[in-house]
Amino acid sequence: MNDVLPEDSGTWRFVESVVREVIESYGYREIHLPILEQTELFRRSIGEVTDIVEKEMYTFLDRNDESITMRPEATAGMVRAGISHGLFHNQRQKLWTAGPMFRREKPQSFRSRQFRQVDVEAMGYPGPDVDAELIIMSARMWQRLGLSRLTLELNSLGTPESRRNYRESLLNYFSTVKSKLDEDSIRRLERNPLRILDSKNPEMQEVIADAPAMLDHLDEESEQHFEELKALLDAAGITYEVNPRLVRGLDYYNRTVFEWLTDALGSQGAVCAGGRYDGLVEKLGGRSTPAIGWAMGVERLVGVFEECGGKAPEANPDAYIVAVGDAALARGIEIAEQLRDAVADIRIELNLGGGSFKSQLKRADKSGAEIALVLGEDEIAAKQVGLKPLRTGEDQVQVATEQVVKELSSRLTRNRD
Repeated sequence: MNDVLPEDSGTWRFVESVVREVIESYGYREIHLPILEQTELFRRSIGEVTDIVEKEMYTFLDRNDESITMRPEATAGMVRAGISHGLFHNQRQKLWTAGPMFRREKPQSFRSRQFRQVDVEAMGYPGPDVDAELIIMSARMWQRLGLSRLTLELNSLGTPESRRNYRESLLNYFSTVKSKLDEDSIRRLERNPLRILDSKNPEMQEVIADAPAMLDHLDEESEQHFEELKALLDAAGITYEVNPRLVRGLDYYNRTVFEWLTDALGSQGAVCAGGRYDGLVEKLGGRSTPAIGWAMGVERLVGVFEECGGKAPEANPDAYIVAVGDAALARGIEIAEQLRDAVADIRIELNLGGGSFKSQLKRADKSGAEIALVLGEDEIAAKQVGLKPLRTGEDQVQVATEQVVKELSSRLTRNRD
């Protein structure tokens, strides 16, 4: 589990702010979910024969001997919240959330055991139009962030009925090559052979490549849904590749599944992924509700942003107050608060801890501020403030104390424009 240090936080904040702006521009509303949930929620939703449930969840007994799990993903919690608060009764919901998730995986670059995720969900929409919107929304994020090293893969998993037929085909195929299966695949063969397709074992890939394809077993309605989705993406100019082996790692998916992949982060290729889960709300005790969503790892998105040369805007202070002496410090605090009252989003740093005029001016320059406000004995006596531009080479000017807020506001507005 990793720290995000101050020198990196600006990039994180910028990337997340772009993501938030794009999501909310499509009419999605934010919801906040608890980190802890009852373990049974994830067993029922994700599926017991999955790596997450079998190997990766942080699960413990609380003081009432109830099994509690730190959330490994957000969709199950989103559905649980919707059922608990009646959000799906004759309603359609477009929701999003963000926060830490927890999986006890092998730590690697861009894969830590606590990771931050953005999760977007649309409930109550049965058609391929919302599938397309969610994918187009994510493509707009890449555009806004200037990302070029991302590719989209699509597949359809059909309905539960067509998947049962496909399951039989997989079972027959993998049974004939059982001697080539690894231990995990043998264990999953009887319980859920689709999970074998999600194996990350390189030695299994040749066997998986020869397996029957889900697209050859789609029911007519799912096939039409998939064709309409592709047509909508084509119309929007979204480039994609159909990958018949894409199944995702969670059992609740049906019909549309997709992944945005990158070659910028080594083996950690998936940045954003999701799909449709039309049966999950009903499975968890709610009314039958069609739904689809995606999740995106912030660590990986930030990594791609940096690999593609992205840089967040500097978060330096607009002005640094140099205050030499007790009277100057008191006046500096007063002026700083007046500026914060008068100018929206202004960033003012006040020198704290004392120091000579020379040392304080060095701190002002190092802070990256555009202007230093200079307060010393002479300025206090004359009821003035020195305005010293730090980036343009202009000379310092003296401004009456009662005019400093107006003058600085005017200068900063010009600089921002």
